Amino acid sequence: MATLPSSDLAASSAPAAASSVPAAASELAELAVIVRSGVIESRHFGWLVALDADGTVAADLGRGSTQVLPRSTTKPLQALACVLAGADLSGEELAIAAGSHTGEDAHVDAVRRILDRAGLDESALGCPVDWPEDEPTRERLIRDGETRSRVRMNCSGKHAAMLLACAANGWDTATYLDPEHPLQQLVRQTVERVAGTAVEYTAIDGCGAPLFSTTVEGLARSFRALVTAPEGTPERLVADAMRAHPFFVGGDNHANSDTMTRVPGVLAKGGAEGVIGMAAATGQAVAMKIVDGNPRATTLLALEVLGALGVDVAAAGSLVELPVLGGGVPVGEIAAGADVTAWIAARGDVQ
Repeated sequence: MATLPSSDLAASSAPAAASSVPAAASELAELAVIVRSGVIESRHFGWLVALDADGTVAADLGRGSTQVLPRSTTKPLQALACVLAGADLSGEELAIAAGSHTGEDAHVDAVRRILDRAGLDESALGCPVDWPEDEPTRERLIRDGETRSRVRMNCSGKHAAMLLACAANGWDTATYLDPEHPLQQLVRQTVERVAGTAVEYTAIDGCGAPLFSTTVEGLARSFRALVTAPEGTPERLVADAMRAHPFFVGGDNHANSDTMTRVPGVLAKGGAEGVIGMAAATGQAVAMKIVDGNPRATTLLALEVLGALGVDVAAAGSLVELPVLGGGVPVGEIAAGADVTAWIAARGDVQ
């Protein structure tokens, strides 16, 4: 298993790093387009895999076997590993462990509760200091003279859960972000087991935690595994907590939270650099990676693909209506690209 710093994954010319990049543009699918005044202004390419309710591959656009860095889309699996390690997590606290929260006060309260049970305070968090992503909260903190903090960082829930798992096992908490730490080895094993594919790369995520690669298909299979697991299993507990408490997975006006609020039964988790996974309660699933890293079309695409798989996404509303503005008024839209559109049309013809 290759281990590279995140910067080296982009800059290194070593064969191990280069092998994660497609050799030809023919291995990329056009997933989304930005249309302005009738002109295609931009295009987003990448890889997308969709699974039918029975787990068979319904779409493999580009190359679904591509190993990618899943970023925060892998948080549900990291939370699962913490539960498997004995961390006492449920409800809002399990949801925030699997989420990327926006730093609102209720999020901070949940993170502090997890830390309290671990017998630790915020200084034990290994994530960097940050402002909350929620704009009203950020502005209030600045007015009140507060500074950036670790607990407001969007990954603090995951880090608190990792610390609780360490405390439950007597594992060292000072080194919990070491890829060779027992907890991180359990995370890697969990990713491999649930995704059904071996980890090829270990990088460092933006929050400082080890980041284990998987394939786009592996991500889709992971989300399907969480929603289809029997009730009461650790996998299902993670999915149910996220769907029951979507605010703690994201926050106010957050695409992941809004998706799970509006479309009952759907599990959704996006990550940085254009990665997302979604699955319906009935087993249909989709995952993708936009190679330019822009996430603006990922929720739209995932919902449209789930709709083509037979999932009722009618309540998604504005999540699938993304206007392009000119002078403050709509003059175009963000829409599915040629390869996605062609697959949806062919899917409709088959049905």
